[in-house]
Amino acid sequence: MSNIMDELAWRGTINQQTDAAGLKDYVTHHQIALYCGVDPTGDSLHVGHLVTFMILKRFQLQGHKPVIVIGGATGSIGDPSGKKSERVLQSMEQIRKNQAALTKQMERLFGTDNFEIVNNYDWLSQLDLLTFLRDYGKLFNVNNMLNKEIVASRLQVGISYTEFTYQILQAIDFLTLYRQHQVRLQIGGGDQWGNITAGIDLIHRLEGSDAPAFGLTIPLLLKADGTKFGKTEGGAVWLDPKKTSPYEFYQFWFNTDDRDVIKYLKYFTFLDQQQIQSLADQVATAPEKRVAQRTLAREVTRFVHGQTAVEQAEKISQALFADDFSSLTAAEIEQGFSNVPSVDYAGGPVNIVAFLVDATQIEPSRRQAREDIRNGAIYINGVRQQDVDFQVDPAQAFEGKFVIVRKGKKKYTLVRTTASLN
Repeated sequence: MSNIMDELAWRGTINQQTDAAGLKDYVTHHQIALYCGVDPTGDSLHVGHLVTFMILKRFQLQGHKPVIVIGGATGSIGDPSGKKSERVLQSMEQIRKNQAALTKQMERLFGTDNFEIVNNYDWLSQLDLLTFLRDYGKLFNVNNMLNKEIVASRLQVGISYTEFTYQILQAIDFLTLYRQHQVRLQIGGGDQWGNITAGIDLIHRLEGSDAPAFGLTIPLLLKADGTKFGKTEGGAVWLDPKKTSPYEFYQFWFNTDDRDVIKYLKYFTFLDQQQIQSLADQVATAPEKRVAQRTLAREVTRFVHGQTAVEQAEKISQALFADDFSSLTAAEIEQGFSNVPSVDYAGGPVNIVAFLVDATQIEPSRRQAREDIRNGAIYINGVRQQDVDFQVDPAQAFEGKFVIVRKGKKKYTLVRTTASLN
């Protein structure tokens, strides 16, 4: 595709644009800087952020320059969008910790060449109240501000003056980036439309009505069943491997519904139109093979965590499918069994009956334990044990950190030993 805007349209990642024809023409003839903002309200990004970041990355791959604005200032007061009540304010110390964590994650995605991270605290913290009111407040009509959806949705329950002024601060961000970093395009979620247009209006007032400033929002991404993308029973799917392990991350994408997988391949991978069409054909003719889902999981996991994480996630998946854990390291066991029930065990070698009843309470009684052992229902570290005199020795596998107990076909318990707990 000759123009990146054509590619974004084909991928279905454009919701609203302030000047579609003008933006398409401008990026055809100019290498631009473009930005999106991230408020440091947490110490990790999640997969919901990836839609916007993938657009920035596509621009970067075509020679344009992405700029990420970390909202050290705006994040300290709260964005009213998407909420029914005021945001709980965080301490500046916590905000700084979050900034450092988010910066590291974004540098992993974008590298350091032709990419920049800035913090709006650097310029907004320099504004005194009188300057804010005289130089900027005078340029914003309260009636227009009230009509912005981001504010109007909060009027029933109430909105503080602090959050009401958020759109002015974000507009100042766009103006500052336009002047100091040659940014010409802001990208955000649909709930940011009012903030984005406020920034463009401010630029046109101060830089001239013909100043090249554009806005683009992404669609709200819903799953085929109507639920919000990126949420699971366990909560958000994080980019931080400590919050969501690479294996869990891989599995999230691998478990994508057939009805969603082609859409996600367009949104979240760099595969071209021909490659995605080939995968769509395979979904139609052989959905049980899940080739499209496996490709999606590989591509996104590689982008976020690297190729080694892909290989590790697939190794864990194969081991769990085959019920053969002998090749897994302790770290891989930690990932693969993070969602199964776990118990702690601080002892050494012990008889299997005592281990199942007294040490771990996996079995309700010694009689039941002996019966299940003799019937072949108990597996220790993937091996069936039918000897009631068998000794369970935690030091024999997984660096002495874990014992995996399976009861029946799929009822697992991860036993964390002293070596793991220390």
